[in-house]
Amino acid sequence: MGEIKVSPDYNWFRSTVPLKKIIVDDDDSKIWSLYDAGPRSIRCPLIFLPPVSGTADVFFRQILALTGWGYRVIALQYPVYWDHLEFCDGFRKLLDHLQLDKVHLFGASLGGFLAQKFAEYTHKSPRVHSLILCNSFSDTSIFNQTWTANSFWLMPAFMLKKIVLGNFSSGPVDPMMADAIDFMVDRVFDQSALSTEAKEEMYKLYPNARRAHLKTGGNFPYLCRSAEVNLYVQIHLLQFHGTKYAAIDPSMVSAEELEVQKGSLGISQEEQ
Repeated sequence: MGEIKVSPDYNWFRSTVPLKKIIVDDDDSKIWSLYDAGPRSIRCPLIFLPPVSGTADVFFRQILALTGWGYRVIALQYPVYWDHLEFCDGFRKLLDHLQLDKVHLFGASLGGFLAQKFAEYTHKSPRVHSLILCNSFSDTSIFNQTWTANSFWLMPAFMLKKIVLGNFSSGPVDPMMADAIDFMVDRVFDQSALSTEAKEEMYKLYPNARRAHLKTGGNFPYLCRSAEVNLYVQIHLLQFHGTKYAAIDPSMVSAEELEVQKGSLGISQEEQ
């Protein structure tokens, strides 16, 4: 990998969309950072949960595109929690602070795992209206590491990046995928691509879920195949238009416009 390239869109995003910091726990060191963009009249927004140790800005392409089409989008960066129950309690408090009774969740990798756990945690009084899981998993044991895991915290950044890069294919990739890997590696997370076994386990857990397959896009499709990901998100959220759980201002985007976008990209969705 060469020099990390920062797109003009990302620079514009950072200069125009403010990053908010919110404390909802008694521990003042636990700070939630988030981008909240789009119409505040929407009471059931789409919330993005990032990968391992992720930052909210990895979803900048979704924020820019979806809010431009009238959606309310929130991208989170969570504080350190030492178990998923602690995370779920903190996330519930955050939703209370934001005065959001129900939300749609998009979780990438660990973010998807946490989204599932939060849905389970609140099942008696549901706070999750729908889930979109991207390269996610249901069991963290798939990330069991070798002896080196215990020494990660001692390593300098260049060594961690070398370990992370070692988990990606060494073959040729297109420029957008290379830039996406650079962007993510610079934040040193999402070390492991999902195994076939982990994917099959997810399919078994959600046999009736719609599957959106991308032929290319690697581990970070929301960065390097953002147009397709954004379209699939819109298709998913379309079913809630006209209800109190709509994540979009109804005056902004029509079903006809969505069909035009779908046709122009020439991609389809498999329902199973």
